[in-house]
Amino acid sequence: MSELTKPQRFKYVLDWFEKNMPVAETELHYENPYELIVAVILSAQCTDKRVNIITIPFFERFSDMESLSKATEAEVFELIRSCSYPNNKTKHLIGMAKMVMSDFGGKVPDDLENLQKLPGVGRKTANVIASVAFDQPALAVDTHVHRVAARIGLTWRAKTPLETEKQLVKYIPTEKLGIAHHWLILHGRYVCLARKPKCEECGLKQWCRYYGGQRPEVRGKR
Repeated sequence: MSELTKPQRFKYVLDWFEKNMPVAETELHYENPYELIVAVILSAQCTDKRVNIITIPFFERFSDMESLSKATEAEVFELIRSCSYPNNKTKHLIGMAKMVMSDFGGKVPDDLENLQKLPGVGRKTANVIASVAFDQPALAVDTHVHRVAARIGLTWRAKTPLETEKQLVKYIPTEKLGIAHHWLILHGRYVCLARKPKCEECGLKQWCRYYGGQRPEVRGKR
């Protein structure tokens, strides 16, 4: 196939996902915005599988934002000690809950600006909450999205997650931003693996720059 234009590549890739992965959702277990924001904060540098194990006893002990806001660091740490960076996440979770109670009436804010004011909530986490919990047109970029988008050729020389986000939202229709986030994450998690991508079984290889021999350097960190 001759070199694709950027709009063509996006169309082929998104159409393939829409046909072959019509349902794509977060693998984190949650029932409401409170549970989701806790799970996403815990998920930084930690697998969703591990987070889902941790949150079962966590939500039994701290069932809502108010109870978490009154927790001690020792109580929270004991419940999340098996995840990565438990000390920092303990402080973030309690600080987040206290701010939500004091500044937002106990309810998780639904806009990116206010979400990013919360401890432990960067742009990626804010985008996840806005998109998943509140159905806002936002696209979170984690390491999977950053890597997969570059490999396929949806982005080019994006050094940071923010650069990746800006390039992706330029071509992905607004109404597909939420599901596109999950498409790219799940593809990176199960097919386009970091060290050894499963190219031969990938349905996107005919439109993929990496498979075609144009292997872009994936730069930047989460």
